[in-house]
Amino acid sequence: MEKRRWIERSGQWALAASVLAISASAFAMPPTAAMWDNGCAACHGTLGASAGPAMPSLAGQSKEAIVAAMKSFKSGARPSTVMGRLATGYTDADFAVMGDFFAGQKLHITQQTLDPMRVAKGASLQASKCGGCHTENGKVSNDDAPAMASQWLLYLRMQMALYVEGKRKTPGMSEAIKKLSSDDLESLMQFYASVK
Repeated sequence: MEKRRWIERSGQWALAASVLAISASAFAMPPTAAMWDNGCAACHGTLGASAGPAMPSLAGQSKEAIVAAMKSFKSGARPSTVMGRLATGYTDADFAVMGDFFAGQKLHITQQTLDPMRVAKGASLQASKCGGCHTENGKVSNDDAPAMASQWLLYLRMQMALYVEGKRKTPGMSEAIKKLSSDDLESLMQFYASVK
């Protein structure tokens, strides 16, 4: 009788150990694209297509831009409301997966009311003032600079204000923005917001 109970318990322990091993391997699995989309969608929209004017679209951003932004949030170098706290929960490998995911999405086209005169002025300034880093009218960016095309105007204004106030610093951008008048800066932002 005692031997039989021991065999039954051994079987139960073996089953429990198997369940724990399977559970542990499920937690060890790398994040999937759906996990990134679900985790970021509340603020940045499904597939990185933001529906809110204060939140940037991540769809179509380069992997380098996403990784650089997340590392800056994590280190505290880039000011934020919640992103700095969120970024501390991720590794550099996680940032790379995020970057791959959002870079693989189609650029999100926003519908905004803009001033046609400012858009035209911004278009005339873009190549000489910003085109070295933000190419193809802001659809593509060099290195880790973000794509600017069709971003929400409110979001662009918020970020440019941080640069103007010296609260956000990025090599190249911090210097470039000092050379722009407030009128030129507003025109450039309206132009980028207009790009489809």
